[in-house]
Amino acid sequence: DLNSLAKQCDLPVRKVERWFRHRRNTDRPSLSKKFCEACWRFTFYIIAFFTGLAVLYDKPWLWDHRECWTGYPQQPLQPSVFWYYLLELSFYCSLVFTLPFDVKRKDFKEQIIHHAATIFLISFSYCANYIRIGTLVLVIHDASDCFLEPTKIFNYMKWKKTCDSLFMIFSAIFLISRLVIYPYTVLYNTYYYSMEIFQPFFGYYFVNVLLIILQLLHVFWSCLIIRMLCKFILQGTV
Repeated sequence: DLNSLAKQCDLPVRKVERWFRHRRNTDRPSLSKKFCEACWRFTFYIIAFFTGLAVLYDKPWLWDHRECWTGYPQQPLQPSVFWYYLLELSFYCSLVFTLPFDVKRKDFKEQIIHHAATIFLISFSYCANYIRIGTLVLVIHDASDCFLEPTKIFNYMKWKKTCDSLFMIFSAIFLISRLVIYPYTVLYNTYYYSMEIFQPFFGYYFVNVLLIILQLLHVFWSCLIIRMLCKFILQGTV
C-alpha cells in the first residue's frame, strides 16, 4: 500500500511513511493535556475520599455492616450524607459529559460502562434509600483512585522511582479494596444481610445486578494491573 501511494503521489516511500507517522501523532493527546486531567482527578479523589471519611467516621454502618439495614426503609438522611452523595453524583455526571474531550485510553468502553453503572447506582440507591450501602461503595472506590492519579502525574514528569513506588502502593490498595473488601463489605452485605430485614423486591435485584457489573469491571482492571506488576517484577519497569 505504501509503494502504491508513493507512486501515485510521486514521493519517496520514506516520505509517505513520515507523513502517516506525523498524522498519527497529531491524534494523540498532548502530555500537558494528560497531566492536567490527572491533576484535576487527583484533586477531586483526595477531597472526596477524606470527605467520605469525615462524613462516615461516626456512622455505625461504617463499622458494623448490618447497621446498613437497621430500620430500613425508613432511615433518616443526614445533611452531610446528602451533600456527600451529591458531590459524587455531580463528578461522575461531569465525567460522562466530558468523555468526548477527555484522553481516550484502551479501556474507553469499560470506562463508559463504569460511569453509567455508577450514576445508576448513586441515583437508584438514593431513590430506594440504599444510601448507607452506597456510601460504603463510594469510599471503597475513592481509596485506590487517590493513588492512581498521582502515579500518572509522576509518570508524565518522568520521576520513575516515585512513579514505580506509587504504582506498587496503588496496586496493593486496588486489589485488596476491590477484590476483598468490596465483595465482603458490599456484595455479601446486600445479598445476604439484607434478606434478614426484608423480602427481595425489584430494587434488591436491580442494585445487586449493578454491583455485580462493577465487580466484573474490577476483575477486568485487576487483570491489567497484575499483568503490569508481572512486567515490573520481570523487567523492572512499567
